[in-house]
Amino acid sequence: MTRHPEALMLFAAGFGTRMGALTKDRPKPLIQVAGRPLIDHTLDLVGDLQPARVVANLHYLPDQLEAHLAPKGVLLSREEPEILETGGGLRAALPLLGTGPVYTLNTDAIWSGPNPLNLLRDVWDPDRMDALLMCVPITQTIGHAGPGDFTADADGRITRGPGLVYGGAQIMKTDGLMDVSEKAFSLNVLWDQMHKRDRLFAAIYPGRWCDVGRPEGIALAQGLIADV
Repeated sequence: MTRHPEALMLFAAGFGTRMGALTKDRPKPLIQVAGRPLIDHTLDLVGDLQPARVVANLHYLPDQLEAHLAPKGVLLSREEPEILETGGGLRAALPLLGTGPVYTLNTDAIWSGPNPLNLLRDVWDPDRMDALLMCVPITQTIGHAGPGDFTADADGRITRGPGLVYGGAQIMKTDGLMDVSEKAFSLNVLWDQMHKRDRLFAAIYPGRWCDVGRPEGIALAQGLIADV
């Protein structure tokens, strides 16, 4: 059996409220960046990795995303009537994802450099790790405010602290999802449990990364793409 995950989860259910009027009539993943929907830039990374199964969760304006993603072979997990956050959304999609660790990928960032999914695959060690997060040094981020999310030690284990920004790509084991009583919850719940067991790790991204969570991030992302 392969040690590498065979399934990937795209998080695409959010309301995109920080985008203001831009998400009034469309979900954030369909906002145009450099002439293409934001999620298509994400799908480029997925296509390079070629996982066996790709699943996206949908909630806000789901019909638009379904029309865009279904023809591309993406399986869809609708969250109705309530949105389930990242942890609840991943748990609800497990029947489509299958058993074993999975890649998860946010759909609101632009990466400039090596494919972060391939880097995660190469570093992943399930004997030591319950999750491996792709983190970006704060100096290599664009459009991100704040000191960072994590600090890493010499072995790559991470704890909450400044210096590294979680880029929205990871490999994680999903067993712990079943132990959470809440229906809607963040993956931070699992990360905190993994940290207590010394099994939460980071891979450090060598390129640049742009957050496209706010309107001003669109121009920054387009500048980053143009620099390639």
